[in-house]
Amino acid sequence: MGIGILAGAVVGAVVVLIVLFKMMWRVAEPNEALIISGSNHKNEGLGDGMGFRIVTGRGTLVVPGVQAVRKLSLDLNETQLQVECVTHQGIPLKVRGVVIFKVGDDFVSIANAARRFLDQQKLMSERVHIVFAGHLRAIVGGLTVEDMIRDREKLTGQARSACGTEMEKLGLIVDSLQIHEIEDPTGYIKNLAAPHAAAVQRDARIAQAEANRLATEAEQQAAARMSEATRDSEILQAGYQAERDQASARARQAGPLAEAASRQEVVVQETRVAELEAHRKEQQLQADVRKPADALAYETRTLAEAERDARISAAQAKARETELASAASATATRVTGEAEAAAAHAKGLAVAEATRAKGLAEAEAIKARAAALAENQEAVVAQQLAERWPEIVEAGASAFGNVDQMVLLNGADGMADMFAKALTMGGTGLGLARQLLATMGPNGSGRPAPAAGTAAAPTAVPTDRASAEKEVAVTTVEIDVGDDDA
Repeated sequence: MGIGILAGAVVGAVVVLIVLFKMMWRVAEPNEALIISGSNHKNEGLGDGMGFRIVTGRGTLVVPGVQAVRKLSLDLNETQLQVECVTHQGIPLKVRGVVIFKVGDDFVSIANAARRFLDQQKLMSERVHIVFAGHLRAIVGGLTVEDMIRDREKLTGQARSACGTEMEKLGLIVDSLQIHEIEDPTGYIKNLAAPHAAAVQRDARIAQAEANRLATEAEQQAAARMSEATRDSEILQAGYQAERDQASARARQAGPLAEAASRQEVVVQETRVAELEAHRKEQQLQADVRKPADALAYETRTLAEAERDARISAAQAKARETELASAASATATRVTGEAEAAAAHAKGLAVAEATRAKGLAEAEAIKARAAALAENQEAVVAQQLAERWPEIVEAGASAFGNVDQMVLLNGADGMADMFAKALTMGGTGLGLARQLLATMGPNGSGRPAPAAGTAAAPTAVPTDRASAEKEVAVTTVEIDVGDDDA
């Protein structure tokens, strides 16, 4: 009996312990955090003396009556954003979006959220809406409508950055922020789209017109190809018809053509027979006439060529002989020419030497005559007159050269008187010559002779034959002129 009581007491104690353990043991679900208060506990990452303990994802013992246990949900929450804003351009807009948030998983976030929302978790969405609405109004006020439309990600990023600090203080984290719609009660966005819509409509109309044009061109090309195909078909049909007509004509002409061909074949055969007969006669003529004539002509041509070659050989021998004779004659002629040239050269030298000697002699004679004239003018003049007396008489008789008939009076006496006058004219010429010499001087220079006792100026003596001959000719002309004047 005592054992039974003891066993019952043990079992009772065990049951009590189990009940007490179950009452004291608390397990945190994956989507919640247990906030245990009533004793001073330390948590990792939290300061000393916080006054409560946080348990997540595990179980813990809680002393009933001493400690209080409350749960903080870690589930996702969302709040719809409907915020009326005014842009930087002063245009009112309505921004519609959604914010998805939750309590952070770390102890700091859980502690911050527990202090603010442990008994007011249903008001969490409203608080988040207020925070985001304020920041959205501030952000939209610094943007233009064009910026918000073209870059919504920029608006979202700025909103999350602006709310990040406040959400951290609340122990909340934003998983997603989406701007669903931007309403424009004034129609500004619609007006912005109007030019683009007009451009799109214009492009659409242009595209439609271009499509219509292409379709029309395609239809026209198709019609042209149809016409071309029709034309080609008609041309082919006409060609086929022409071929059929030509075949019919050939069929109609087959009989006459066959008859004409037969006659043509007969004529051809007859022509060939005539040609063979003519060829036979030609061959007979070749054998009877041409071959003997060709043999005779060949013999004659061969004899003529042999005779020609003999004449050519004789002519070449004679030409060679003539060439050798010409070479010998040319050599003799060259030697003769050289001898004649040497003789002509020697003869020229002799003639030149003789001419030079004659000139020197004449110059010496003139010089001597000039010296004699200087010493005795009258003797020199008398000598010259004596030498040229026949010329003087001929010059005096030339006065009667143009007389055709002469009548002499007194007979022989008249003739004697005439000759006496002619002689007198010669004497007068002598006197004139003397006067001229006296006037010109002994040297013939036109200056008076020097006085007695005065040395005569040296007479210029010609140095060559030409000068001497010129001086003699001048002296002779002066004497002739004096005689004529007399």
